[in-house]
Amino acid sequence: MTYTKRKGYMVERKVRKILEARGWRVVRAGGSLGEADLVCLKKGNCILLQIKSTYKKTFYYYEYSSPSLERFPFYIVVDFGYGKIRILKPKKIIKPTDGVLLQDFLNRI
Repeated sequence: MTYTKRKGYMVERKVRKILEARGWRVVRAGGSLGEADLVCLKKGNCILLQIKSTYKKTFYYYEYSSPSLERFPFYIVVDFGYGKIRILKPKKIIKPTDGVLLQDFLNRI
């Protein structure tokens, strides 16, 4: 496994553990061949997450850009390192201050 794939897998795993600790059932889309890396279910809710990581101050996202996929909410989760995991609706340029911290997002839903 290459370094970038291993790094991506480790971030997916970290996010998955955070969600599961909050009572979510999380299914990993193996190989990330689709738009979502994680499908998350809890009490009739379903959210789709694309997981990314970077240590740069700006992340450029050019993949799927709609805020929903098959009518389910679709979010980008970016791990900027040092505990700064942000979640937001898809957009092309993402900064460490965009969206909200994952923990805050989970407290609201």
